[in-house]
Amino acid sequence: MLRRCLIVDDNERFLAVARTSLERDGLEVVGTASTVADALDKADRLRPDVVLVDVALGAESGFDLTRQLVERHPDLRARVVLISTRREEDYADLIALSPAAGFVWKAQLSAGAVRELVAGRP
Repeated sequence: MLRRCLIVDDNERFLAVARTSLERDGLEVVGTASTVADALDKADRLRPDVVLVDVALGAESGFDLTRQLVERHPDLRARVVLISTRREEDYADLIALSPAAGFVWKAQLSAGAVRELVAGRP
C-alpha cells in the first residue's frame, strides 16, 4: 500500500497545496524537492513509496529525473507519477517512453488518483 510520498515541483505554492490535499486524503508527504539533485538526495534518504514529479522543473526535466530515480531505485519502477498543469496529450509520446506509472493532471491530483494509477501498473 502506498503511504509515503515525495513531491518534486519547482512551485512552492503548489507544493504546499498538494501536501495539504494528499495528507488530508491519507497519503503521508515525507518530503518535497524543487530540483533534480534535491529530489535524488531525498529519494535516497527518505525511501518514499511513490514520487510525484512535475514534468517541467525550471530548466530541468522531470522525464530525466524519472529515469534517474528508477535507475537508482528499481523498486520505484511504476511508482513515479508525472504531473503537470498541461494536459497529458501534450506529453503523450514522452510519457509512453518513460518508466513512470503514468500521468496525473495537477487539477485532478488526489491520493486516490495516485493510488489508482500506481495500482494499475505491474
